[in-house]
Amino acid sequence: MTPEHDDYVVSINPSPSDGELAVLFSGEAQPVPLHKMGPTIHDYYLIHTVLSGHGDFTIGGARYRCGTGDSFFIFPGELFSYQADERAPWRYAWFAFNGPGAAAAMEAIGVTPESPVVPGSLNPHLRNAYEQLRRCFEASLGAELSNLEAEGWLRLLLHQLGAARAKNRLSPSAAASSDSDHVVKQALQYLTLQYARPISVSGMASMLGYHRTHLCKLFKQSTGLSPMQYLLRIRMQRAVLLLASDMTIEQVASSVGYGDALYFSKKFRSWSGLSPSEYRKELRKIP
Repeated sequence: MTPEHDDYVVSINPSPSDGELAVLFSGEAQPVPLHKMGPTIHDYYLIHTVLSGHGDFTIGGARYRCGTGDSFFIFPGELFSYQADERAPWRYAWFAFNGPGAAAAMEAIGVTPESPVVPGSLNPHLRNAYEQLRRCFEASLGAELSNLEAEGWLRLLLHQLGAARAKNRLSPSAAASSDSDHVVKQALQYLTLQYARPISVSGMASMLGYHRTHLCKLFKQSTGLSPMQYLLRIRMQRAVLLLASDMTIEQVASSVGYGDALYFSKKFRSWSGLSPSEYRKELRKIP
């Protein structure tokens, strides 16, 4: 506890890594009313997320009113100040970092000194990442392991902040479209990577966390195919490539998700007009 805070805790990294991103420290505090920092500058990146209350943040001559859920960003070499509200002083968590990849990370999440506040960024995942990051240097794991864990939580924090930033920049209709695209991309990736395993639409929907009907509707709108039709196409295209090898029909069938070679042959004939054996013979006629 300090005279300027009703509650204050900070965790310092005693041996920051020399990797792309290095965590310097992380903390959480409840400043007293009208507590002020600055004007001053830092030589590292410092991010605060307001957990409750209000305050004012000033950087580059611009002043921002920040409240619960907002995050404000301090940049190396940029003059800044911030002050807690008189009646409802903010409580905030923070983390500091630097490293050769720090500027690129800021660019990736779309935060700049001209746009240094991300409204509505607080969520359970962000809150948990703050807590876990602060605990990294409390355990006696050694510098290498502590840094490895800390850098992981740092990247998750930046990801959450970047996702909030991106969502804020979308209109409601664009946000809905973006969410739909995300659902479809997840399903496409799942089918592309898991085609060799037994797959059901219900199982895939459950795995991805969506309702079966909702997933099928969005998938059909985006691709023109149902998930199972798309899966069949992936399997058959892969089978075509494998039939050019020396693998047996049974091995090809197993490799594209069919435990029964006869059932695979039936599906392949329906798709291509030829049985796997006939297709392989036709391939070998090609000089």
